[in-house]
Amino acid sequence: MKLPRTPSFRLDGRRALVTGAGRGIGLALAAALAEQGAEVTLAARSFEEIEAGTVAIRARGERAEAALLDVTDLAAVAAFFTERPAFHVLVNNAGTNRPMPMQEVAEADYDAVLGLNVKSAFFVAQSCVHGMMSAGVHGSLVHLSSQMGHVGGPNRSLYCASKWAVEGMSKAFALDLAAHGIRSNTIAPTFIETSMTRQFFEDLSFRTSVLERIKLGRIGQVEDLMGAVAYLASDASALVTGTSLIVDGGWTAE
Repeated sequence: MKLPRTPSFRLDGRRALVTGAGRGIGLALAAALAEQGAEVTLAARSFEEIEAGTVAIRARGERAEAALLDVTDLAAVAAFFTERPAFHVLVNNAGTNRPMPMQEVAEADYDAVLGLNVKSAFFVAQSCVHGMMSAGVHGSLVHLSSQMGHVGGPNRSLYCASKWAVEGMSKAFALDLAAHGIRSNTIAPTFIETSMTRQFFEDLSFRTSVLERIKLGRIGQVEDLMGAVAYLASDASALVTGTSLIVDGGWTAE
């Protein structure tokens, strides 16, 4: 009897781009893809951080490069992709948040959050797809969404608006690109502890409220997302497109 074999999670011979890759989730996702054999480009506005990440990945004997890129500069985004060979994997990770009650939101807040989380993500994906299609690459787009792209939350009107938009955008991408062999999915994490979010968890009442909703009883760590991105980038998810991989410890199950 010949048994079926699990499709590989390996990414040897593939080129991957991770935006917002200088620290936290972005750096962890870049490290995960490099660990699976991809040649990873770490992109961000701060070169010092992505250069340090690149050095750390190379020190493990894996392949990485640092690329300075402001994803809000759409002309720079277009030039970035025309100057490079096609990528096989895009991780649309760059994002921001401005938590506040909806009645306090100013136009500048709206433009900052929706501009980066939705507009930039859209046009980064579009430019990447142009390269994939020109080269005949069957690729994978992975957009960092959030559990807040599936539910609401207090003081999260802008963030929820942006992440619900990302969820819908990714589904529509999947439909537009399926005929070209390009998949589009999201990863939707719960609260993840990083250098940027750690300060919020010092507020005991906030930490308690979060832990009450995360049914597995702990704050998420960047490592919790590394397997998810490797899966969605690889042949192991070859029939997966237009969906969201929710990594929330049970938050949205209730």
